[in-house]
Amino acid sequence: MSVSPRPPPPRSPGFLPRPGSRIPYGFAPCPSQIFEYNGSAVVAMVGKNCFAIASDRRLGVQLQTIATDFQRVFKIHDKLYIGLSGLATDAQTLYQRLVFRHKLYQLREERDMKPETFASLVSALLYEKRFGPYFCQPVIAGLGDDDVPFICTMDFIGAKELAKDFVVSGTASESLYGACESMYKPNMEPDELFETISQALSSSVDRDCLSGWGGYVLIVTPTEVREHVIKTRMD
Repeated sequence: MSVSPRPPPPRSPGFLPRPGSRIPYGFAPCPSQIFEYNGSAVVAMVGKNCFAIASDRRLGVQLQTIATDFQRVFKIHDKLYIGLSGLATDAQTLYQRLVFRHKLYQLREERDMKPETFASLVSALLYEKRFGPYFCQPVIAGLGDDDVPFICTMDFIGAKELAKDFVVSGTASESLYGACESMYKPNMEPDELFETISQALSSSVDRDCLSGWGGYVLIVTPTEVREHVIKTRMD
């Protein structure tokens, strides 16, 4: 009497087995779940000869909160900043590589990198690792020639998306899009820009259980950089 082989267990919708591995079904997270593992919310917005970039402060492991002072917005130089949403460990590794590449550029060119050049560098760096990618979605904001603000975002393999109003990324991106579209106005002064981006961030993270616990806002003008820590709901 022949016995038919036992069929494999059904696949969980969000998990895929790695080809050739001994990992059982249900233990290899697909990329969409990797981006949601730590939770994040990053937004950049353009004003009149200025820009703002903001992020939430929560670091979590799925629904468990680990820290409430996590940094997602990093300085490249006085007029250029990058926000990194996605997997927290990859974000910190990517930032260290970007600082290294920017310092080499400064030594060779004896000047700071323009925002457009830096965006191309980040895009090339992500695309170079496309077969084993950094699970990050960068938001780049800076002041270019004649203090014209520049913002862009890209996916985890470096496909750029340029904008002249605002860009968002992270697990709260859907609610951020709605809030920014309803609140944004062109040519805002720095004070109004701070109020707008703060309200958009706080109202958006209230609708996303994977991000929140306060916000960090940077307002960058040709003459100064203002940092603000805002309070949001803590539940």
